[in-house]
Amino acid sequence: MTDQVPNSPPHAAGAAPSLVESGSGSAVTRFAPHGQPVITGINRIGLWSLYIKEVRRFLKVQTQTIWAPAVTTLLFLVIFTVALGRGGREVLGVPFGDFVAPGLIVMGMMQNGFANSSFSLLSGKIQGTIIDLLMPPLSEGELMTGIVAAAVTRALAVGCTVALAMALYPGVTLHAAEPWAIIWFGLMGSILLALMGLLASIWAEKFDHNAAVTNFVIAPLSLLSGTFYVIDNLSPLFQTISRFNPFFYVISGFRYGFLGQSDIGEGVQAIVWAGAGLAACNLLLALLCYRVLKSGWKIKS
Repeated sequence: MTDQVPNSPPHAAGAAPSLVESGSGSAVTRFAPHGQPVITGINRIGLWSLYIKEVRRFLKVQTQTIWAPAVTTLLFLVIFTVALGRGGREVLGVPFGDFVAPGLIVMGMMQNGFANSSFSLLSGKIQGTIIDLLMPPLSEGELMTGIVAAAVTRALAVGCTVALAMALYPGVTLHAAEPWAIIWFGLMGSILLALMGLLASIWAEKFDHNAAVTNFVIAPLSLLSGTFYVIDNLSPLFQTISRFNPFFYVISGFRYGFLGQSDIGEGVQAIVWAGAGLAACNLLLALLCYRVLKSGWKIKS
């Protein structure tokens, strides 16, 4: 005898509709109430999709996003080693080329991490496609994680490319004296600039605003953070100013990974404290970025 589907009970006004299926053992499937999330926990598929989208975006133009920064950074090395590295000049007991190469590597990583994340939301706001990022079932934390992770991926790709080019450059030798410091400070610097880039893309309303942050904030902090010198050569006032610059700790800590010494302080303890401070700074910046995304400031208006 054919199964009969029981009538579903009437819904109250505003209740979600129900779907009734018949078969061997009638089953009733109801939609979740309005406003109740269907996806709970972490939307892994959505997060992975956003990450892959962002990575493919910069890989599609890798000549501009990876190879061009590597060439530019290598030109910095050529210019400064020719101008300042003659006559066997040494800094921290090593040839000038060996001293400046790690700083240039991590500087390229940070600048490109910022460039990648600062373009994500800004291009969507300008082109009117930001809805493609806001409509999918992604939380603010997942949106931030996907964009920052893609920016860190680009930073690492640029860093590996620059390191390979510098390793082949005559007169420069790269030795991994402390690999943990290379990994830690490279990641902390990339995440720091990726978060700063995301905040800049939220604030900016046109590409000129983003370029202003790059030219008047990121570039000066990068170049005046001990990339080409040790801060011991500065006056006490400028030494104090340099120690308030987080870029200084990224570059000096990353250099410590190659040389086994830095101008942060004496001993490994100073390097460890610098690494912990960068982690705390990134955590505070991530919380700020999350709150700004949560508020929808300059995004959902």
